[in-house]
Amino acid sequence: MWRSVVWKLERAGRGRTDVHLSCLPKITQSQESATFVAANTEGFEKQGPLNAIPDARSNFPSKAPALCFQPPHFCTTFPQLDELLSQLGQSFPPNLTHGSVYTSEMPFMYGMKSAQARAYASVAMEAVESSDEEVEVHAVGDLLGTAELKVDPKMKKKRQKLYRRQVKVETEAWQQAAAEYREVIVDMCRKNLAPNLPFAQALLLGWFEPLRDGIIEEQKAYQRREQREDRSMYGPYLAQLPADMLAVITMHRLMGLLMSDMDNGSVKVVHAAIQIGEAVEQEVRIHQLMKKKKKHMELKTGGTERILLSSKGDEVITGQNVDITSDSMREKVKKLVKQNKLRRVDSILRHASTDEPWTAAIHVKVGSRLLELMMETSFVQPAADQECPDVLDLRPAFTHTLKSHHMRRNLNRTYGVIECDPLVMLEINQSVRHMVMPYMPMLVHPRPWLGFNEGGYLHLKSSIMRTQGTKEQRMAVMDTPRESMKKVMEALDILGGTSWRIRAPILDVVEKMWADGGGLANLVDANDVGLPEKPETEDMEEWRRWRFSASEAKRTNKERHSIRCDTEIKLAVARKLRDEEEFYYPHNVDFRGRAYPMHPHLNHLGSDMCRGLLEFAKGRPLGSTGLYWLKIHLANLCGGPVGKMSFERRVAYTDNHMDKIFDSAERPLSGLRWWLLAEDPFQCLAACMDIRDAILSGDPSTYVSYLPVHQDGSCNGLQHYAALGRDWDGAQSVNLTTGDQPADVYAGIAERVRLIMEKDVLKNPLTNRNAASAQLLNGQIDRKLVKQTVMTSVYGVTFVGAQIQILSRLKERGLLADSIDMYRAAAYAAKVTLDALGEMFKEARCIMVWLGDCAKIIASAGHTVKWTTPLGLPVVQPYRKDTRQLVKTSLQVLALRSSDENQPVLVSRQRTAFPPNFVHSLDSSHMMMTAITCKKAGLTFAGVHDSYWTHAGDVEQMNVMLRENFVELYEQPILENLLKGFQEQFPGLAFPDIPKRGDFDLKEVLKAPYFFN
Repeated sequence: MWRSVVWKLERAGRGRTDVHLSCLPKITQSQESATFVAANTEGFEKQGPLNAIPDARSNFPSKAPALCFQPPHFCTTFPQLDELLSQLGQSFPPNLTHGSVYTSEMPFMYGMKSAQARAYASVAMEAVESSDEEVEVHAVGDLLGTAELKVDPKMKKKRQKLYRRQVKVETEAWQQAAAEYREVIVDMCRKNLAPNLPFAQALLLGWFEPLRDGIIEEQKAYQRREQREDRSMYGPYLAQLPADMLAVITMHRLMGLLMSDMDNGSVKVVHAAIQIGEAVEQEVRIHQLMKKKKKHMELKTGGTERILLSSKGDEVITGQNVDITSDSMREKVKKLVKQNKLRRVDSILRHASTDEPWTAAIHVKVGSRLLELMMETSFVQPAADQECPDVLDLRPAFTHTLKSHHMRRNLNRTYGVIECDPLVMLEINQSVRHMVMPYMPMLVHPRPWLGFNEGGYLHLKSSIMRTQGTKEQRMAVMDTPRESMKKVMEALDILGGTSWRIRAPILDVVEKMWADGGGLANLVDANDVGLPEKPETEDMEEWRRWRFSASEAKRTNKERHSIRCDTEIKLAVARKLRDEEEFYYPHNVDFRGRAYPMHPHLNHLGSDMCRGLLEFAKGRPLGSTGLYWLKIHLANLCGGPVGKMSFERRVAYTDNHMDKIFDSAERPLSGLRWWLLAEDPFQCLAACMDIRDAILSGDPSTYVSYLPVHQDGSCNGLQHYAALGRDWDGAQSVNLTTGDQPADVYAGIAERVRLIMEKDVLKNPLTNRNAASAQLLNGQIDRKLVKQTVMTSVYGVTFVGAQIQILSRLKERGLLADSIDMYRAAAYAAKVTLDALGEMFKEARCIMVWLGDCAKIIASAGHTVKWTTPLGLPVVQPYRKDTRQLVKTSLQVLALRSSDENQPVLVSRQRTAFPPNFVHSLDSSHMMMTAITCKKAGLTFAGVHDSYWTHAGDVEQMNVMLRENFVELYEQPILENLLKGFQEQFPGLAFPDIPKRGDFDLKEVLKAPYFFN
């Protein structure tokens, strides 16, 4: 067992480096062959056995800037560490700061990056010998950046326990679920009675054993080489996991898809087969990894050989190309280590795996056979109150059918679906409590991002970018030098390093309201809407209206079902995390560079309920300004006209409602329930509780707050366009300039729309179609009606999209009884709103048109549009014509879609998508720049695209930083660099000149109080 070792390195003078050992590691017999190496610019200058270090205070030669231990590889850093690491076959991570902790493919590495840290540094090194129950602690999150890293024994033990739990969550989730099913079955048999289980859990339990037995028979049939179509294709893959794990994966994946599907109890075969196949592949890799690790730990080998077997961290190191377990290869690798040719050793180990990614065809063949077995073995029994000749009869829980989708005139497309029985459908939203969710928030600090697939979760598949299966984008990122992407990786590490916890009082309120049927605080109603009765008349118009109403009711019920399942999933995650002191969300980016948590359910990008349930795990005192910003935050959450007041008036609004705030905090469900009137009720309730606690503390400045406080951009897309075009009028309308109160671009557009409609109202409805719609909308035009359309206009919203947005707002108000008239009125309002936008933001439109024209020129020449963000992230628009591959499975022939880089580009899609994608890449750059700056200043930071979060006491400091970063971003020649990049990529193409820009001074942003507010 290695003990903790603390090194203190000092630059004693120009010619000498002192290395002080606070304590030596305990030398065991198996570690006596370990070596230390002192390295310099000329290579490895001095080495010897670990127990030969002469003294705890050792002066090494003046040219020895680094010290390396083996095993495992421990390094401290000075100016030549990069060269040392290159000799070890590694490279120094770009995102480290003084005292930070880093895990690479070598077990542990702690180092510094800055010039000061290279001259004066303190680094701690620790390792824990691995076993089946104990693994290496690679992250010490809250010790990052400390001057001298010392680990408290209790804290170290606690972190090791958390790390072991995290590994179990990632590697044993399916196995644990299978074990729980087995235990219940054993308990049933022992007691000779059925367990008292909820119906949803009883369903899963009833399906588990028959499905498991069916998979076992399938595996035996493959081993006996029994002939069956495609068995030789999927058989080898089914044989790589125990049958009980395959059964759990199949059940839970299928039920999860049915819960999230909007098609009322059915899911496409191709989607289900792919997801099940991918889940099986991932579990196979984890299963093999853990078996290899256990085997390696059982080997009784010397110290040097042990390095060889584990120097890849926990990577699988056996394969067809290189058999690392053969005696000859072991001897060869040992010899290379003795010769210090570690780069060659690393190369051998890196290529020693045969685990090629499974193809989509393999995924669907494996998934289809498991689905077929599920349908053959899963049954439900009708309830006693259902109309059935014999309630003891069993019927299939799932069936395979075909559906047709009308594409266009004379063209229908047929596809296969898996449908579940209505009895299953009734209970499916309750089954989420028993579902396995592999990508849960992490209990320990995520791994730092070091490459495309290096970072995030410890063992689960993690990629720095969501490439949507596009090889062109993936290769663009992988081919980019890490140094060029260091700021992107650093920002993702900062976002992933923010620790969270569940706000238990809010969870209690949500649980009570949900148990009472929902329907309040934006929670979906537990009941479906009733279907309209069929008309008794023969009037065709009346029947047409009935069909339309019935269709709307069915669609609403489908939506409610989907939202209910989604809410259950979010609450299930919150329940699991309720007692955790802290957890983390590893982040990655989409192809445009926007950052997202990798856990998809309960996160701070979610709904008001999700945000209300989350708070920072580490608190900060409010200080002199924190209570002020808490009051503004609560006013913002109330929404409506309050959020458009000046800061002083918002504070006054909160003060004037202090009695209701206290009532809401103390009696959220039995009091006046004022918080339910807020636009974001659960976040409002959390703010009420925080304000109440701060005031009751006696000294609000010392009150420690955990509540995230938001600063949101004012129509952020238009802010970016105004900065790009130096548009003074646009800048004023979106708060890039000073003002006594915030400008409201949505209210400005709404006023223009209202003026146009007032003219149309006076026209004759018999001769003017718009007149009738204008009369229906008279008095309904306000900022809320047009807000979503204005926000998304800069991101390329179409007329149809704008119509759907406005229609949703009108339906929420319930003021238009006739659905057909409401549909026409929404179309009219959408057209008028888009026309008003074009008049107000002419310069933004010019830049949008220029961006679209450039994209059209590139796409028309047969190329995808590519550019690099200001932070160095390469972006490739993935829009190409899909290819279809027909794969015959045990269920049906499936058509797999893929985007091949040899396929022609979609010119229209490349053109229309480029302006919004480009602006998204800029707002992501601004957010990442702000995250890095806040981290350096010691602030907690979380970001939701154009909404930046920190503690209330740090809002003013963050406000300064986000403005400075915005100015720094747009002082760069962004459009000039974009055009230059296009010209260098496509020298044979001619591009239009950049549109003329205005005279807006970016420095005005530094003084703009409502830029983010």
